[in-house]
Amino acid sequence: MKKYTSILKYSAISLSVLMAVGAQASEADDFVAMAKAKVQAATVPYTEWDGPTTGPKAEAGKTIVFLASDMRNGGVLGVSNGVQEASIWTGWSVRVLDGQGTVSGRTSAFNQAMALKPDGIVLGGFDVKEQAAAIETAASQGIKIVGWHSASKPGPIPEKNIFSNITTDADDVAEIAALAAIAESDGKAGVVIFTDSAYSVAIAKSDAMADIIKQCTGCTLISVEDTPLSDTSTRMPQLTTSLLQRNHGKWTHSLGINDLYFDYIGSSLNSSGLPMDELPRNLSAGDGSQSAYARIRANFNQTGTVPEPLNLHGWQIVDELNRAFAGVDHSGFSTPVHLVTPKNIQFDGGDQDIFDPDNKYREHYRAIWK
Repeated sequence: MKKYTSILKYSAISLSVLMAVGAQASEADDFVAMAKAKVQAATVPYTEWDGPTTGPKAEAGKTIVFLASDMRNGGVLGVSNGVQEASIWTGWSVRVLDGQGTVSGRTSAFNQAMALKPDGIVLGGFDVKEQAAAIETAASQGIKIVGWHSASKPGPIPEKNIFSNITTDADDVAEIAALAAIAESDGKAGVVIFTDSAYSVAIAKSDAMADIIKQCTGCTLISVEDTPLSDTSTRMPQLTTSLLQRNHGKWTHSLGINDLYFDYIGSSLNSSGLPMDELPRNLSAGDGSQSAYARIRANFNQTGTVPEPLNLHGWQIVDELNRAFAGVDHSGFSTPVHLVTPKNIQFDGGDQDIFDPDNKYREHYRAIWK
């Protein structure tokens, strides 16, 4: 009888273990299915205009300065081009100053901008915390300030004198990049994340990506590598070789807060001697540079990017500055997250190696400014 009771107890324990394992497996499958569904939704063409349709007429004759954190950054360059294009339609004069990727360079560029006494300043990739004193001085002189990637969230930052910060929500961008790695790997990704702690928006993205990967029970977060964007050309080749040596067989995916990391990862990957199916697949949570588009189109060294509509953001910056000049509220517009892959790269400007939505945003903004 005792033996029979022991067997029953053992069977009950085994059943409970099996049920727990089954529940965990089901939960893991559900998470991967959710990842695939969200990734699919983020890849559809962006053809509908969901931005503002009303606002003030263009305040003609304004002078603005676009302060670029680093014009080598494809995102900053793309936004500056959009600002200059849109300003033709508002009748504004635009001066671009390059911070050249260093704190001292950005501080110098800000001082130059102040000397020009513009009506407005655009912070092109400047972190609001880094240049807080200069921003406060500019605001005290009546200069209107709009940021691009100046913080992790879109919208006004009144405590920092920013009329509006233009960005796709960093959490959304990070989430879809991380989910893409999970979806591609069927929930078995081994991930290295590349970030730059000099920028709060970068840390927000990398932290969010790490959190998503940790939620995937079959995935592994191998490491988070903090390496400056300004030093990618010198640091990434050796760092890549070192990571391959330490993590061969485990490293399946890279997640970068910017495409720039993957401009300099390829040489080390391609010279490693490893077959293609043993090299990590690279996904970027940001910008959508021309070189990234070329890699994605070839499905070589990069499988996806979560680009921002850089030219559209330039037009949005001009519209937000115009609202600031007119003394009205910000538009409240924030562009939705979008993932570019080899399967949808032909849409929304992909044939020109940019994410330029087919939603007629130029016509909508010009209609407002008239």
